[in-house]
Amino acid sequence: MNTVLRTIAFAGFTIVSAVAAPKAYDFKDPKGVNAIQFTLDSVLEPIVGTASAVEGTVTFDPADVAATKGEIEVEASSLKVPNAKMTEHIIGAEWIDAGKHEDISFEFSKLESVKSIGEGKWSAVAAGKFTLKGVSKDVLVPVTLSHLEGAFGKRINKPELGGDLLVVRGEFTIQRGDFGIQPGKNEDKVAPAIQLTFALVGGAPKA
Repeated sequence: MNTVLRTIAFAGFTIVSAVAAPKAYDFKDPKGVNAIQFTLDSVLEPIVGTASAVEGTVTFDPADVAATKGEIEVEASSLKVPNAKMTEHIIGAEWIDAGKHEDISFEFSKLESVKSIGEGKWSAVAAGKFTLKGVSKDVLVPVTLSHLEGAFGKRINKPELGGDLLVVRGEFTIQRGDFGIQPGKNEDKVAPAIQLTFALVGGAPKA
């Protein structure tokens, strides 16, 4: 009898574990839509651009949102503004030096202050390290997460594939001087504060 009970208990635990297991969401968008917007709102020359080569993996479980962790990376050379010459300067050696420091990244191991804001939606703060031009700084990034069950296949026009989507939105500000980007220079044309805004979608195909 004890053997039977142990077998049933183990089977139940296995089923629960399988249901509750976190999934890995791939943020290298097959549609090429993912991008991060950056704004330097200076007095003389407000600058707005995008970084489009986004990739990374976030592990997420809707039953344990606080345990969410992952890393998002952006190719530094993908930064672009409407003015081509200004783009050259931004990714050049005197600014972010994309040739030497190929990636810009944010890595976090958990979410803090998680709060449900609707069905399949949460607000939280991602605590982690932001790395730019080889310098890493601890940052707190307010985010909202939307978990869309069964939407992966629908998004790529293949609904038969199933799978889930995780959409992460947020905004935060860094100081370029903290990362060795021309600290204190040309602040009338290039703002010292860089505002980063993102709305990124990651996919987890059905296993």
